[in-house]
Amino acid sequence: MKLHRAALGALLATASSIGFAQAVPKPAELTASGMPSIPTELAEKTRPYLEYRTAGFGGWDASDRSMLISTRFGNVSQLHRVSMPMGMRQQLTFEAEPVGGTVDPTGSTIVVSKDAGGSEFSQLYRWEDGSLVLLTDGESRNGFGGFNEEGDLILFSSTKRNGREGDIYVMNPSDPSTERMVFEAPGVGWFPGGFNEAGTHAIVIKYTSVTDMDLYTIDLATGELDAVRDPDGDDWAFGGAAEAADGSLFIAADIDSDIKRLGRMDITTGDFTPMGDFGGWEVTSLDINEDKTMLAVVTNERGSSQLWFYDIASGQERKVDTLPPGLIGGVEFAPWGPLGFTFTSATSPSDAYSIDPQTLEVTRWTKSETGGLDPEVNVEAELVEVESFDGEKVSGWLYRPDPAKFPGERPLIVSIHGGPEGQFRPGFRGSSNYYLNELGIALFYPNVRGSTGFGRRFVSLDNGPFLRENSVKDIGAFLDTLSADTAIDSENIGVTGGSYGGYMCYASILAYKNQLNGALCNVAISNFVTFLENTQDYRRDLRRAEYGDERDPEQRAKLEAISPLNRIEDVEDPLFVIQGANDPRVPKSEADQLVERVRANGQDVWYLVGENEGHGFRKKENRDYQFWASLLFWDQVLNQGDGE
Repeated sequence: MKLHRAALGALLATASSIGFAQAVPKPAELTASGMPSIPTELAEKTRPYLEYRTAGFGGWDASDRSMLISTRFGNVSQLHRVSMPMGMRQQLTFEAEPVGGTVDPTGSTIVVSKDAGGSEFSQLYRWEDGSLVLLTDGESRNGFGGFNEEGDLILFSSTKRNGREGDIYVMNPSDPSTERMVFEAPGVGWFPGGFNEAGTHAIVIKYTSVTDMDLYTIDLATGELDAVRDPDGDDWAFGGAAEAADGSLFIAADIDSDIKRLGRMDITTGDFTPMGDFGGWEVTSLDINEDKTMLAVVTNERGSSQLWFYDIASGQERKVDTLPPGLIGGVEFAPWGPLGFTFTSATSPSDAYSIDPQTLEVTRWTKSETGGLDPEVNVEAELVEVESFDGEKVSGWLYRPDPAKFPGERPLIVSIHGGPEGQFRPGFRGSSNYYLNELGIALFYPNVRGSTGFGRRFVSLDNGPFLRENSVKDIGAFLDTLSADTAIDSENIGVTGGSYGGYMCYASILAYKNQLNGALCNVAISNFVTFLENTQDYRRDLRRAEYGDERDPEQRAKLEAISPLNRIEDVEDPLFVIQGANDPRVPKSEADQLVERVRANGQDVWYLVGENEGHGFRKKENRDYQFWASLLFWDQVLNQGDGE
């Protein structure tokens, strides 16, 4: 067993001292056990890194040509309006929980979505002069599906019938009594996809897995459901979609391809005709302008976003070169011309922008604060590609501290994304820049097999219980490569991850305990069988499609065999477990049972629970405390090679 020393320098020397005179008050809704208090000195030194803000583009308001954005001025993000580029941010909602909002095409109605305590049982509300009027039943799980063109109907899903299936409803948001079910879902995985322009039909999505989705149209008058493509045919998946002038769909789909391509789909025959090339990269999202002559297309180029404009009549593609490398999200044309979107990069937090599709001139609408820090000093990520145990190529993104400020070998934290159908893409690192800029700790974000962004073949390589541990072996390949890097201290590497990445966190410290010094695992799956049995009913079958079916004896046995809970006594390195008490995805019982097992084995484990949180901490006071606690943990774990 390794004996770890706190040796990250004078800055954190006092942070590990239990007898430090003053401690940061723990937020009332956090429960901490087995861990030290947070010294006020640590909080004061790190505070600038916690005071950055972000802003996300939320849509255009046609009533005054303003922009809706989501940003935080208090404890959680709220809805704001910005009337002009770089104008004042006018706060619209004032809730204790984070909210999301959408304005109708006429600019007359805003519908807001909000849950309680991270439960994800969201309710829909109508915004009225700073107040919210409840539209749904206050108990079920509801998902917003869009407005019709006139703005007098909304489409949404709700589990109100039985708490499990998401049936599809329409409602006039000015009168909740007009609610009407238009589709009774026969199982889980059905979602509303929006109205057609005529308002006579709606798109309904049947999601089975990340590589198996089906599209349907439903006649809103009769309730008749028609499949766009044969649901019993070949599996396919899609990204964004937009209705063409003739009623067909422009859609990003992986039909007859390993990656999603732009194409036109006939909704009566299901025929798909690819359009454009876009450098051969995968199309992730799209939108169509008001007169249906132009598409905005976003591609994923090795993790970075690229924006294109596509002229529908001529087929001409124009690549936007007026944006720096970064990530683009939420694209939406305004009826009067410009395209709105969210953009972030290593040197800029997320902010709202627009671009003129003719001149390609970019206009910044918000400039989020960075706590007084200069974001230009933040380092860019470096792509790392390796061959795994079976020859499969996997990649990740490495952030190295400035070698002039931090010469020699540096400690490393490996941070594994969740999903598993997710992808780490390099953007603004927020408070994590403290590790890089002040502590000299390198950060590595792997995209193991099963990650999205690399095609349907790659995302399927970890499916089911019998392939699951191959993704853990990918971590081993990364560790071998990074440990051989002369700028990385191979004796001082830790691992972290959240959700499925939390499972990978546990699995990695088990598989590579001689190469890793400790693990910080957040909202993590500890046992696949108990996870599948206890995750919310509305999502259980969807997760079985990815992980396996615990009701099948052979699969159940394998799921038990690969579950970290059943082998956690093999870990002697420090553990830090973080969990939201209201998590509907990975329930708190997953963390409780692992912590209990570790402590019963006579080992120490830090345990931090957000009683008012769900799948990850969203409230700033809780996130700040988690950050400080994480710093103390890594101070204990990583010792910069000063002895064992």
